[in-house]
Amino acid sequence: MILMKTPLVEMDGDEMTRIIWQNIKEILILPYVDLKTEYYDLGLENRDKTGDRVTEEAARAALRLGVAVKCATITPNAERVREYNLREMWKSPNGTIRAILDGTVFRAPILAEGIRPLIPGWQKPITIARHAYGDVYRGVETAVPAGGRAELVITAADGTQTSQLIHAYDGAGVALAMHNTDASIMSFARSCFRYALDVKQDLWFATKDTISKKYDHRFKDIFAEIYEAEFDAAFRQAGIEYFYTLIDDAVARVVRSEGGFIWACKNYDGDVMSDMVATAFGSLAMMTSVLVSPAGAYEYEAAHGTVQRHYYKHLKGEKTSTNSVATIFAWTGALRKRAEMDASEDLADFAVRLEKATLRTIAEGVMTGDLASISQLAQKKVAGSEEFLLAVRERLAT
Repeated sequence: MILMKTPLVEMDGDEMTRIIWQNIKEILILPYVDLKTEYYDLGLENRDKTGDRVTEEAARAALRLGVAVKCATITPNAERVREYNLREMWKSPNGTIRAILDGTVFRAPILAEGIRPLIPGWQKPITIARHAYGDVYRGVETAVPAGGRAELVITAADGTQTSQLIHAYDGAGVALAMHNTDASIMSFARSCFRYALDVKQDLWFATKDTISKKYDHRFKDIFAEIYEAEFDAAFRQAGIEYFYTLIDDAVARVVRSEGGFIWACKNYDGDVMSDMVATAFGSLAMMTSVLVSPAGAYEYEAAHGTVQRHYYKHLKGEKTSTNSVATIFAWTGALRKRAEMDASEDLADFAVRLEKATLRTIAEGVMTGDLASISQLAQKKVAGSEEFLLAVRERLAT
């Protein structure tokens, strides 16, 4: 039994991923590791019960202990409010955690033998660096009645105000206000530049500054200023490149590329583009995600959602074949980082062996349905959700 010195923060989640979360622990971790965690239940019912206080407590625990692992969670819409009889439409738990940690999310595909990217030219992984604060995830929105006016009012520190008309409505409509801060954008930029130097890969950054001449342009300017003042010489010495382009141009460049670079995006852009990259490399369930805080805290999770459709099948007693690879890698990432901070070679070795056993299972033709549909392997077997985890355990034992 491998001992842990320091607990990591465990954030439980919702629906099918909550089921898989427990199975991963019982089948792949607890038989080998004396697992120590500080547990927080971020399931939607408990978030509603605690007024979402549990999400803030979990995020602060991640800052305190340095390492967290998170299950996928529901961000409720109006339909979910009715389904779960919620007191209110709670905000994205990921958005809350990212705001408290003030970090950057790095997402990269997990490559497995026999799973060829849907874009033939992609030969190397593409890492998405996603800003983890602000934009629509901290947005303030409202419905506007017919004949109403929406205005943007800024009150300076001395009390003086300036206002700008957003829109004068003839009929009813909606309005959305977003914000960001220079401090958060600076942290985002430095995290991206440092990560690029660590992995010796080119860094691309893209926004839409031609349309958003103040909001997006602020991102562009801060990246340029920090790069020129702090990182230009180091990038040249490392033989890597930083460049800025429009988001639409970046999409075209990415599709034509061979991969092997970091693509930095604003918050929502990173959310969408990481799903596109994950799907093109094989599956949404084959994408790692780690939130890195400037304070040195790390929060690992899968990049996908709660797999709602499979959960409803599970509730009916039907067989599911849910891909658990990214969730396994969330656990291994957190265990490896905990091992690094605690100087625990045995724990680090276990994390590596579990990842290898997972990829070997797929390479030997045992995989979930989403991968079987795109695998080029001649012999393959579609495994059920728990069956796949048991197959990984067989290989882990050897």
